[in-house]
Amino acid sequence: MTFKDHILLGIPTDLPLKKALNGGANRAPKRKDILTREEKKLAIRNALRYFPAHWHAELANEFAQELNNFGRIYMYRFMPEYKMYARPIDEYPAKSRQAASIMLMIQNNLDPAVAQHPEELITYGGNGAVFQNWAQYLLTMQYLATMTDEQTLHMYSGHPMGLFPSHKEAPRVVVTNGMMISNYSQPDDWEKFNALGVTQYGQMTAGSYMYIGPQGIVHGTTITVMNAFRKKLGSGSPAGKIFLTAGLGGMSGAQPKAGNIAGCITICAEVNPNAAYKRHEQGWVDEIIDDINELIVRVKQAKVKNEVVSIAFVGNVVDVWEQFYDHDILIELGSDQTSLHNPWSGGYYPVDLGFDESNDMIRNKPEAFKLKVQESLRRHAAAVNKHAERGTYFFDYGNAFLLEASRAGGDVMAQNGIDFKYPSYVQDILGPMCFDYGFGPFRWVCTSCDADDLRKSDQLALKVMNEIKDQSPPEIQQQMMDNIRWIEEAEKNQLVVGSKARILYADAEGRSKIAEAFNKAIRSGDISAPIVLGRDHHDVSGTDSPYRETSNIYDGSRFTADMAIQNVIGDSFRGATWVSIHNGGGVGWGEVINGGFGMLLDGSDAAYRRLKAMLFYDVNNGIARRSWARNEEALFAIRREMDRTPSLKVTLPNLVDDSIIDGLN
Repeated sequence: MTFKDHILLGIPTDLPLKKALNGGANRAPKRKDILTREEKKLAIRNALRYFPAHWHAELANEFAQELNNFGRIYMYRFMPEYKMYARPIDEYPAKSRQAASIMLMIQNNLDPAVAQHPEELITYGGNGAVFQNWAQYLLTMQYLATMTDEQTLHMYSGHPMGLFPSHKEAPRVVVTNGMMISNYSQPDDWEKFNALGVTQYGQMTAGSYMYIGPQGIVHGTTITVMNAFRKKLGSGSPAGKIFLTAGLGGMSGAQPKAGNIAGCITICAEVNPNAAYKRHEQGWVDEIIDDINELIVRVKQAKVKNEVVSIAFVGNVVDVWEQFYDHDILIELGSDQTSLHNPWSGGYYPVDLGFDESNDMIRNKPEAFKLKVQESLRRHAAAVNKHAERGTYFFDYGNAFLLEASRAGGDVMAQNGIDFKYPSYVQDILGPMCFDYGFGPFRWVCTSCDADDLRKSDQLALKVMNEIKDQSPPEIQQQMMDNIRWIEEAEKNQLVVGSKARILYADAEGRSKIAEAFNKAIRSGDISAPIVLGRDHHDVSGTDSPYRETSNIYDGSRFTADMAIQNVIGDSFRGATWVSIHNGGGVGWGEVINGGFGMLLDGSDAAYRRLKAMLFYDVNNGIARRSWARNEEALFAIRREMDRTPSLKVTLPNLVDDSIIDGLN
């Protein structure tokens, strides 16, 4: 059968042979054995729903074995035989061009060059899944291949509930992931209900089909590190200055590349040798060292020579913090990007335990492993504190490090016992400098899969950004210059992994004008095929996350999720091709609600109408909320937007003199 035939078939008519697992695959950690005997039976019964009754006897034993061995039923037997990667849009069987673009994006998320654990359908973060099992993938692709522009596919945590009649202006796909009743949103609830096959952790861009490989987080990390060095050094050069962090799997693998672009020494520790060597082979990190003494010598040399270099250390970052202190190595910037939203299932590995030993404990001694993680977090925090006393600027990079360290009893709380002693990077950097002004991670994918189309789109975006910059107020000149520099150097930095995609930070004006330029180029044929627009959920408007995206909201509303819900509803009727809303993201299950979108530009008048309406709302919804929280930069941005757009009317706060409040009994 051809690729198109396989897609159209969906669940095969004949039972495929059982597959031998790929021994070289980067496999997801074995999940904890959390289900009772009766719940395991229910999980198997749930899994068998996808298949005809005469297969059940054989599959039941196989699925029971998967559940016992891995803690999940992945249905490995049904993995496609064809290669998984983003193909040009015309290679997909489809009645709807919009649906074909979604198929492309799904396959990109599962491309082994992009995905962290592709055989378990996990894109990044240790648990950020596109689907729960391979049957869901097969059915979803079949639905997308056969749907029309007057149907909508509804996705329930990876499960394709079905095609429903709608209309051409409706989204083609509506995605929800992990939307639990509030009292059932603790980490063990995810373990249980995911094992039952009834929900999943979509992370942010994994379960919304919008991951573009590490490039997305490279850009955000570059902006963060550049501005962190500005806070630390003023106008001084970062060359020869250290940025110490951890995590090379999935999205966190982008850190060394970002450090190189920012112009510093980056040391990134990673306990999983496969992940570290993969990033080194891919060229995302310059050097790799597995001996702490060798690392100390190399870093001292790099500081003396004012080098710009990235080094992967195969080992635990706690050892690096402690040994650098003992050897009097100054760390200018420090952070962490391990998957601490998932601390008990492989997101963070404790010091003094090997990688394989830890994985065995996760499966067989989960409570003992939890104690080891918490002990390690206390040591980690103590080492950071020592360096901070020497002048290190440490920031939480939104991975729940400070939250989990505090829960473990680490010394990370401020004197008031409420706040952390270190800021979130959103509090200090991305919030006031970017999000409040409306700048966030706008991205696009060339569905031709042609590097020439990507190059043309880069030039169009650069032209638009330069034109906007010339008319921009002083308040946003730095953001404009940083992103112009980024897009100028994007191709040189070889950031593309998987689909031909690009990202930059832009506000509503920039996103709309860039999208309009793309649509015109597609219509004229200068760009040969449609472009998919999207963004990271980690943006101005899409995410309510009190310890990350909305950590710089100080009116008491940072624990509410109205903005994210309003965002996905508002985008859906303003023209998004698909929308998604998730529980859980980079900071953990139950800690965040986040929404995303995708939009296909095909050169049509309809695409122009949609982009003008939806991109405007997608950003300004968040600025309005931030301005109501009395954020100074957001007040500036929303007033400026109302001057540009007379039909926009936003409720503004009346500011109270502090002396009136302070004088109250």
